[in-house]
Amino acid sequence: MPAGQCAAAAVIPYRAQWESPALIGGFLAGGDAAEDPLWANSGAATAREYARWADHLCGVACLRMALAARGVEASAFEVMRALRARGGYVEAEDGAIRGLVYAPAVTWLSEVHGLASRIVLDLEAAAIPALLDEGVFIASVHPAIRTPEAPAPGKGGHLVLVHGVSDGALLLHNPSGGCAETQADARVPLADFARFFAGRGILVEHPST
Repeated sequence: MPAGQCAAAAVIPYRAQWESPALIGGFLAGGDAAEDPLWANSGAATAREYARWADHLCGVACLRMALAARGVEASAFEVMRALRARGGYVEAEDGAIRGLVYAPAVTWLSEVHGLASRIVLDLEAAAIPALLDEGVFIASVHPAIRTPEAPAPGKGGHLVLVHGVSDGALLLHNPSGGCAETQADARVPLADFARFFAGRGILVEHPST
């Protein structure tokens, strides 16, 4: 694909890990997510349950975006609970939360929503533009990708939805972007993205693929 060509299957609605995207910067700085005035929209039973889980719902947000592009709406906790029942999220005895686990998510997309998807491993960032011809890519990156101009502390630990490429930059929806510019349609130069990218993720294929 030429560097200036834009690859995107459809308009991809943005969904954040928290219900109030404008407040994410404050939550990242240590604010209490239980004070999010829109917490109930998540489907959580209580504000405290919402606050406990929101830090872990980047994968849920990415899946919700892929579904919303196809006209399917589901709340964050509706998706989380469905995945948890399949092993897509695992709660340890000490309360730690592990997930998103890829394999149960791929099975859920297929069995519940009829969406073809697959796990992608050992992928170079340079191969992502070609991959986007097939679908949208839920990519594992370091959460510090919200400031891609800074040094990368590591790779992986967070999920973003990569949905296009333009002029050598990937276009992504970051569920934990700290401000509007780093949330929906954030432009991250491919070389910068590579510094944060763990080389794995989930490809959700276009319906025609």
